[in-house]
Amino acid sequence: MIFSSSKGYKQVIKWLKQGKKKPFKFQTDAWQYYAEGYSGLVNAPTGFGKTYSIFLAVVIDELNKKASKEVNKAKSSSKKKSGTGLKLIWITPLRSLAKDLARAMREVCDELELDWMVGVRNGDTSQGEKLKQKKQMPEVLIITPESMHLLLAQKSTFNYFEDLQCIVADEWHELIGSKRGVMAELAISRIKGMVSRQHPERLLRIWGISATIGNMEQAMEVLVPYEDVLKTIVKADIEKKILIKSILPDHIDMLPWAGHLGLKLAHKLLPIIHKSKTTLIFTNTRGQAELWYQTLLAQDENLAGQLAIHHGSIDYELRNWIEDAIHTGVLKAVVCTSSLDLGVDFKPVDTVVQIGSPKGVARFLQRAGRSGHSPYETSKIYFLPTHALELVEAAAIKEAAKTQNIESREPIVMSFDVLIQYLVSLAVGDGFDEEQVFFEVKQTYAYRELLPQEWNWIMQFITTGGESLTAYNEFSKVSKDEDGLWKVKNRQIAMRHRLHIGTIVSDAMIKVKYLSGGFVGMVEESFISRMKPGSSFTLAGRVLEFVMIKEMMALVRKSKQKQAMSPSWMGGRISLTANLGQILRKKYNETLDREHDDEELDIIFPLFQRQAKVSHVPKNDEFLIELIDTRDGYHFFAYPFEGRQVHEILAALIAYRLGRLKPISFSIAMNDYGFELLTEQPIPLDEANIKLLFTPENLAADIVASINATEMARRKFRDIACISGLVFQGYPGKYVANKHLQSSAALFFNVFSDYDKHNLLLRQAYDEAFYQQIEEPRLAAALHRIQASKIIVVKTDRYTPLCFPIKVDSLRDNMSTEELSQRIVRMTAEAEKKNLRSKK
Repeated sequence: MIFSSSKGYKQVIKWLKQGKKKPFKFQTDAWQYYAEGYSGLVNAPTGFGKTYSIFLAVVIDELNKKASKEVNKAKSSSKKKSGTGLKLIWITPLRSLAKDLARAMREVCDELELDWMVGVRNGDTSQGEKLKQKKQMPEVLIITPESMHLLLAQKSTFNYFEDLQCIVADEWHELIGSKRGVMAELAISRIKGMVSRQHPERLLRIWGISATIGNMEQAMEVLVPYEDVLKTIVKADIEKKILIKSILPDHIDMLPWAGHLGLKLAHKLLPIIHKSKTTLIFTNTRGQAELWYQTLLAQDENLAGQLAIHHGSIDYELRNWIEDAIHTGVLKAVVCTSSLDLGVDFKPVDTVVQIGSPKGVARFLQRAGRSGHSPYETSKIYFLPTHALELVEAAAIKEAAKTQNIESREPIVMSFDVLIQYLVSLAVGDGFDEEQVFFEVKQTYAYRELLPQEWNWIMQFITTGGESLTAYNEFSKVSKDEDGLWKVKNRQIAMRHRLHIGTIVSDAMIKVKYLSGGFVGMVEESFISRMKPGSSFTLAGRVLEFVMIKEMMALVRKSKQKQAMSPSWMGGRISLTANLGQILRKKYNETLDREHDDEELDIIFPLFQRQAKVSHVPKNDEFLIELIDTRDGYHFFAYPFEGRQVHEILAALIAYRLGRLKPISFSIAMNDYGFELLTEQPIPLDEANIKLLFTPENLAADIVASINATEMARRKFRDIACISGLVFQGYPGKYVANKHLQSSAALFFNVFSDYDKHNLLLRQAYDEAFYQQIEEPRLAAALHRIQASKIIVVKTDRYTPLCFPIKVDSLRDNMSTEELSQRIVRMTAEAEKKNLRSKK
């Protein structure tokens, strides 16, 4: 190894030996590539020290420089202490990661006697700490993408990067498929440009750290798209041992045919909690987390004080306390959501439980990695199904994990709203040279297709508001200064812009506070607006009585009720990924054939026998349609297994095409396995026209005709309007209500639609609706697969095990939990009676 004789390398190896450790090959490979001036991406399993692969590379480089400087120390007359100035920027997607990383990095610097400060900058950083950083930047800065842009929106930013050596994007797989990833791309391009102009001789290295994703090469290309940079992927040839076990019912009738809570198996979770040191219990929604917390406490009172709940709507101080309590092993179990998904190293955690399908392989493995977070320890994860058919998903996830069939993360491109926000941020800071910044932006993966005329439109938009808003002064934000740089001169515009730098536009949140004082957390405005004084709801594991709303705050007191409403948060319905859908179809084949080693499929076998008797179990090369007549009407059930999001559009498309055969109106329901069309009239369907209904021909035109594409684009436009600064979201503590944001954004949408057809933000709204919400490429692929399949049409007079969950989903929105459970019992009983009659 070229640098193995260097002082820095020897010092690090010696330090590792003292702790009875030695570096993995992928770590020394990364150190070597770093020393040779490479940029790139490190991919290794959770718990094997991905952080050290790059952090120690930077440290070794610094120790070597320090050693060479010591020779000339006597001659030096510089007042500046060795190593002063920002050396390493570490971008992280989560605030909870920053604290953990800073702790680990400070330990390394102390033990290697490296006189470096490690600072953290995000939304939780105090104003005092930020002022200290402004006077003297730490050598290592751990920062979120939003705070990077806030940094660029300050004056004299170029001084910060005088000594910068490296930028690292941690958990890059989490950022790549989001607008936050685009923010990181833009910030890196700006800093790279500044460093190369100030120090043409200096080599700024850009590295990413990522868990396994399906498109690793593309992920590196997005992070390091520069042609003048040496780049490589450093992949660990180590496999992380993962033990996946399902929590199985004693018999299939223990599990409902439909549902999303899984509470019937709660008693089987208690022994797992008690035999483990610390267990993280992952749920898919915050509402589900609240219900599970209450259920576990009700089933075992000994868990009081040992069980906690953690999600993004719980107050920051309480979340912090919970994270520290997990570190110290005080807590026996924590019910959580994706708030604890990423890289936090909780040593006492030895068991993870996933309640309900995670809908994706990558998400499941990410959560599994929270347990056994050390080399050669086994990550242990239990899958607890919420309804019977999720047992098949459990078997599918096991196979996907074994074969490493992991989803790709598609990068976001041409987000004009993010680019507009970024340019105004630069103008709020030191200002920008148009030619320089256009060159930097064009170098990024996200905007490499940007045309000069599109750039001109954006420049016109930030300087005059574009064609339709020229008359309004508030949209003339940026102007050219005497020095030829584009700047924001109005202090109020600058202040308002800094308040809302970022791309996460959530529904308006209301803080929840006790009448006697003390914050509990936050709930969405839409939920709390439905509450009446005296109503009870759960939050942060407490039952609260709603008193009133005062100054955008929900005031509550402790409730004496045992049962209460659980808040619903948006985004609770995650859609099945394409990878998992494909394996799921394969597992459906294997269940009846008994050609498998899956205990889950053995348990569900009686249900599949029932499905085969009353209808059919679709094979891999078959497409099943069930036509069912009940007193509710005529039902059309289809099963593409492509996920809720695709089925929502596909159902509307088929309803539209059926409507062309005969004027007919449908109500639509869907889940991850299939969809339902329900009508009061017989459906004009025969085997000859089914393939025509599911044809991929004229797909784009039929989608536009079948769904309200304008309404979908209008909904997308709200976020775009907020990010691009078209609408102001309010001041801290006095945020604009969600309905006002929506109506303001809708007004702009209408104006642009009528008078500014070539508006790029309008175009982006339709693009996002089509490619992100509608997922047109995936829909087209599904239709091509259906065309190649054998069509199976079954007519019956009863609900089948496959269609039952879809039917229940259609009832859920219109019924209370109690009414729904009674209706499910009645529907199941009716199906059983019909089965008994057919046996006789």
